[in-house]
Amino acid sequence: MDVGRRAVSRAEAATANRGWWDGEADDYQAEHGEFLRDDGFIWCPEGLDEADAHLLGEVAGRNVLEVGCGAGQCGRWLAAQGASVAGFDLSHRQLQHSRRIDLSTGGALPVVQADAEVLPFADGSFDLACSAFGALPFVADAGAVLSEVHRVLRPAGRFVFSVSHPIRWAFPDDPGPGGLTADRSYFDRTPYVEFSDDGVPSYVEHHRTMSDWVGLIVSSGLTLTGLVEPEWPEGHEQVWGGWSPLRGRLFPGTAIFQCRRP
Repeated sequence: MDVGRRAVSRAEAATANRGWWDGEADDYQAEHGEFLRDDGFIWCPEGLDEADAHLLGEVAGRNVLEVGCGAGQCGRWLAAQGASVAGFDLSHRQLQHSRRIDLSTGGALPVVQADAEVLPFADGSFDLACSAFGALPFVADAGAVLSEVHRVLRPAGRFVFSVSHPIRWAFPDDPGPGGLTADRSYFDRTPYVEFSDDGVPSYVEHHRTMSDWVGLIVSSGLTLTGLVEPEWPEGHEQVWGGWSPLRGRLFPGTAIFQCRRP
């Protein structure tokens, strides 16, 4: 596998990430499923739990869309709080894991396979939308996703989403001491790309600076109402990729944006 930085099209990014998540879903759920819980709403590797954070506010009786739902863990938690939930994901294999959990728990979370840049939902269908590291870091056009979320939200509807903190892109993705020294420009927005042996993109992740995210939110018609940078909690010693206690106690790993449709 080769790794590099280069521009990719929307189609290249979608094709690469659909294939990557289909191939990695089993290992991902095996590694992280206990941490996420079958019916838990964990915003980030720091372990911020919506049951404690209440970033979405009151969810009972609300129609909620989960953007990039994976195996539906967040959606199940929302449904248990009295919300009416729909979820979607680009990866069919991730949705099969959602069905697996449904069968083991007796639930039935409504999910559909879809691309976040073109949502298959009617205008004004939802009171709330949420995304815990779903879709937005992986799409070529995050502005299209935000505009689509704006479209499917009702007036005064809210969207809360978490992504890798932009500052992390200036550092190697290393949970140890090697990940403490910046080695690239924070302002280099060239996507991170992994390539198959024949040179075709097989995984793509996109970097946006903090000001990029704010600009995309505003240009979509949403209003930014809050920003959370979760601190690494005492007693949390679990490493998740480049997230670790060592790094987490020095600089943020996650940014959570709270938005509202006027």
